[in-house]
Amino acid sequence: MDESRRSFLKKTGVGIAAATILPRKVFGKMGGPNDFIAPSDQLTKGIIGTGGIGRSSYHFTSDSSCRLVALCDVDQQHLQGAVDQAAQRGFGTMATYHDWRELIHDPNVDVVHIATPPHWHAIMACEAARAGKDIWCEKPMTRTIGEGKRVMEAVKRNGRVFRLNTWFRFKDTFYGLGTTVEPLKKLVDSGLLGWPLTVRISGATGFAWKFYWVGKTDLIPEPVPSYFDYDMWLGPAPYKPYNPHRCHQTFRGYWDYDGGGLGDMGQHYIDPVQYILGKDDEFPVKVEIDAPQQHPDAIGTWRSITYTYADGCKIILEGEGAESPGNVPYIEGPNGRVYKGFQCTIPNVMDVINSLPDPAPQNTDFIDCIRTRKNFALNEVNGFHSATIVNMGVCALRLGRNLEFNPATQRFVNDDAANLLIDQPMRNHWDKYL
Repeated sequence: MDESRRSFLKKTGVGIAAATILPRKVFGKMGGPNDFIAPSDQLTKGIIGTGGIGRSSYHFTSDSSCRLVALCDVDQQHLQGAVDQAAQRGFGTMATYHDWRELIHDPNVDVVHIATPPHWHAIMACEAARAGKDIWCEKPMTRTIGEGKRVMEAVKRNGRVFRLNTWFRFKDTFYGLGTTVEPLKKLVDSGLLGWPLTVRISGATGFAWKFYWVGKTDLIPEPVPSYFDYDMWLGPAPYKPYNPHRCHQTFRGYWDYDGGGLGDMGQHYIDPVQYILGKDDEFPVKVEIDAPQQHPDAIGTWRSITYTYADGCKIILEGEGAESPGNVPYIEGPNGRVYKGFQCTIPNVMDVINSLPDPAPQNTDFIDCIRTRKNFALNEVNGFHSATIVNMGVCALRLGRNLEFNPATQRFVNDDAANLLIDQPMRNHWDKYL
């Protein structure tokens, strides 16, 4: 038995309440429509990564439908903080882990919530799928295009339910537009704006919120804190001397772990656009950048990133030096424009929209999808497509040039350096988990 399957009985922090938690497999299988599920069945979940998003009020939950039973972090202070938070909220005793593999292979955990930096997402998701766990993964889905493909394949091969955690395609007001996505989807589907369409993601939709999440080029090596396993935090990423700016909240500014503000927020904005345009199974064929030369380690800013589809539709991400949001349409077609606050050049647009048929319903209850084995609204397939668009932009920025993309092969056209970024080498053989 290799290290990935070693005993899950080694713990850090408090003990495990394993004897009192019955996983759903005790009550019956959940693999098909005729499988029996007892009314007393309660799903359980574990969270990997408890420093920030993993402990937010939206994620750090435990209720009658899904009970939080396990926590994992390589930072002992973060882990202890999560344990204390669970106790304060009356969640009961938590199983605690230093090694994420032990949480994934804990038989008392049904659902694995991956709230780590993105350079870990694919490895953990693939291993969770093999272990028969359903998966809730933070965005971006993966740090590279190749990793996204591996996750999509692993989830399908193992019959798991996967949720990517960006929700604007199906709920909440879509940032600064003053509306949910549904009316925009109805308007685009109606054809009233014409075709092809250009979608601009700019300050009008709050995209500048984390635009300046950039790295530092003058980091000075510092001693690793005693409570932090930096080598395990790095995992598959290349070794770089420790500096606190590389880790935790500011890790997004370094290519090894994420893609800056584009990596952090890009899928929040691009995924709803894929849905609005009806392109959940498509990729752009070209990405063009306007940006200063990037540092090989630390991510910098950029002025614009433009994606073009084969039919001429475009997504334009506007960054540093963009026009005033009030002058820029969010969606523009040959026959009409939509601005911030759902201002539209089409007369009586809301009356028109209200007369149109609603989009097809989406499965937006993750727990119900697990119980019924239905695909969640934002799953491993459409999530892979929108994550790939983000990562196409990351590749273009790193290389400092425009790129063409072949959707059929999911490779860049005549660009060996760009294709090397699709599947990047991993330190210490962590790629064996993909």
